[in-house]
Amino acid sequence: MSYFVFLNNLDNVNETIYKIAENQSDLNNLNIIQSDYKIIQDSQENFNNVKLNIQYPLKYDGNVITFKTVINSFQKNELEQEVNDFKIAIKQFITNNPNHPLLSRWNNYYNQLNNLNLDNIDYPLTMSLQKYFNDLGQTSLHPLQIP
Repeated sequence: MSYFVFLNNLDNVNETIYKIAENQSDLNNLNIIQSDYKIIQDSQENFNNVKLNIQYPLKYDGNVITFKTVINSFQKNELEQEVNDFKIAIKQFITNNPNHPLLSRWNNYYNQLNNLNLDNIDYPLTMSLQKYFNDLGQTSLHPLQIP
């Protein structure tokens, strides 16, 4: 089962997602105090759709998550900004957590983003960066997965 971590006590409030975790191990390795958050188990299919930025967990009501469809369309400068923002977040995690169990996963993904040649992509890119990598058979991670 996958997990969606929301800000606690905010049923039916939009934009309260905090983190996502693909499995129990990833959940246990998030840098959070789990009791401070609303953690909802959900399907692998919904996790994959969020990870690939096809849908977004808008809000929760009890243990039911409402998802919205994400429309992706990037020009080169927009994709470049998204990649740079993601790299900054990963670098911050790496710098602040040099002994974290998932450090190598995020180091490798940082390098993958760093080696991405934006000139080899046809624009507008009508899918997320995560789906683009997934379709190429490469590792695909979402910013909400950063511990």
